[in-house]
Amino acid sequence: MTTTPARPVPAHLPGLSVSHGRPHRDGAVLDLFTSWARRTPHAPALIDGDLTLRYAELDRLADEVAGQLAEQVRPGDLVGLCLDHSAALVAATLAVARLGAVHLPLGPRPGERRLRAVAEQLRPACLIGDPALLPPAHRDGRHRPLAAPGAPGVVAAFADPGAAGEPAAAAPRGAQYTVLTSGSTGLPKAVAVGQTALGALLAWYRELTGLGPGDRHSLLIGVAFDPHLMELWAALGSGAALVVAPEAVRWDPAALTDWWRTAGITVGVLPTPLAEPVLDRPWPGDLPLRHLMIGGDRLRRAPGPDVTATVHNAYGPAEATVVTTVHTMAPGAAHGAGAPPIGRPIPGAIVLVTDAHGRPLPHGEAGELRIGGQGLAIGYLDAGLTAERFVSAPDEVDGTDRVYRTGDRVLMRPDGVLEFLGRLDDQVKVSGVRIEPAEVEAALERDPRVRRAAVVARPAPAGGAQLLAFAQPAAEAGPVDGALLLDAVRPWLPEQAVPSALRLVDTFPLDANGKIDRAALVKAEEEVAQQGGRPGTEEATPTERTVLRLCRELLGATGLTLDDNLLDAGGTSVTAARLLAALEEECGIRLRAPQLLRQPDLRALARLLDERRPGATG
Repeated sequence: MTTTPARPVPAHLPGLSVSHGRPHRDGAVLDLFTSWARRTPHAPALIDGDLTLRYAELDRLADEVAGQLAEQVRPGDLVGLCLDHSAALVAATLAVARLGAVHLPLGPRPGERRLRAVAEQLRPACLIGDPALLPPAHRDGRHRPLAAPGAPGVVAAFADPGAAGEPAAAAPRGAQYTVLTSGSTGLPKAVAVGQTALGALLAWYRELTGLGPGDRHSLLIGVAFDPHLMELWAALGSGAALVVAPEAVRWDPAALTDWWRTAGITVGVLPTPLAEPVLDRPWPGDLPLRHLMIGGDRLRRAPGPDVTATVHNAYGPAEATVVTTVHTMAPGAAHGAGAPPIGRPIPGAIVLVTDAHGRPLPHGEAGELRIGGQGLAIGYLDAGLTAERFVSAPDEVDGTDRVYRTGDRVLMRPDGVLEFLGRLDDQVKVSGVRIEPAEVEAALERDPRVRRAAVVARPAPAGGAQLLAFAQPAAEAGPVDGALLLDAVRPWLPEQAVPSALRLVDTFPLDANGKIDRAALVKAEEEVAQQGGRPGTEEATPTERTVLRLCRELLGATGLTLDDNLLDAGGTSVTAARLLAALEEECGIRLRAPQLLRQPDLRALARLLDERRPGATG
């Protein structure tokens, strides 16, 4: 646990790569919302399309949901929320906090088998969502319908004690929420974050952005991704209005900026893969947006001089409560052409760059980033994992007795600013979400048709990373279809962890140590991609060839044909957003995300583009 230093600590230690954020300020979480509900009962608290709930109305709804849960949810119990952005999500989050229980955000579509594995591993007392999507122990257990606007059919599902086998697990004392991160064992790791850590984060965020009554803050980040909790609690703890983003704007940069304008968004958070195409476009001059927080992946470009909002490049793992460091870029200034740094520690955070033995390095030397201070999570729900990653702080560091080993490679400049250099291990980020390739391999190997699997990350043509899977079929499996294997693995994984393609191999190349040579797999794949002509374009129209080329580049799938569907071929929300931008640039035609997603195949998408061309006849 963290300790309070007996003497003041410097902002950063001269010569050593150790830096302290200024002293933190604790902040209440639920109490702040309750206070605003009393002070400004008629102010808008939640806006979701045509639905507006004022602070007093949302407070009563949260009380009602808490009352429906109170008989079976105790303080410290895990409550999983299988909900999308909605009034039901916000009310349930408030209700769980009101009961002293621990919020476990899972999102609306966590994957059937993955959700079952999480339920068996963590044994939450309650899951809230559509009963048809819940695992058997909760689907067949006791249900209580929840009264929340816009959420028909949502229930609180309590596991059948006989089916669950063991009592529900309790999170560590003082936990506010638990969030899942990718795990190398094939199952996700559950990180428990304390009330004090979240409160300190929110106090800093409110101070940084000036968030308060009259502001409108977006609720856009995916529910299973912990920054959405910063969005939610920051707005409701400051007297601002929380505004739910429509589904389409999470795919389409142009639709997003239009929505910022019409919804009056003044403060927002974006995942890096969506923020970059937004920054690539001309910045609309009439946006009310004052502050834009970006995080989740390495930001590869700074805002241009036309950007009128203050842009914050944030870095932080779930194990350190969403944000650890931040680099702020003021509007209208020149910020250089390269990737912005990840900045300095926020209040209460301590960062140090260490060698392989955990000793702080001099400024300018690259090493592993370790994090200490107020923002540290309590730990994983697995004590062994906690002991492995949360270790004792070096003697040179005051203000904390433990640090978290991030596995990220960074260097600290003489001015204390951190530069992000990459990962030390195999963990990668895909569309802003941390993924352990080993988790994807384990999911593939659950299929009896697969003897062994290997998953590698490679640069995506449009930026970021994409996963490529290789599977060795089991001898007794008979003929195996790679596309069917991908379909079978989807329920085990979050969207970002599903490989963009799967290749079947007879054997795996081995390196000198007898391990799978992943570099050789990638090299062989690139050689295949460079051979001969691309199939499927012989009879294609010019528009069809353009669509096929762009989709192949975005997905890294050279075998893609016009008969394939973008999502079925491994496309994600980020892929769709980038495709929309590329089509507008090359064809001069702007489509909306729903129009793209409704097309059954790429040939139909090309036909839609031709129909939208100026002068086209229906």
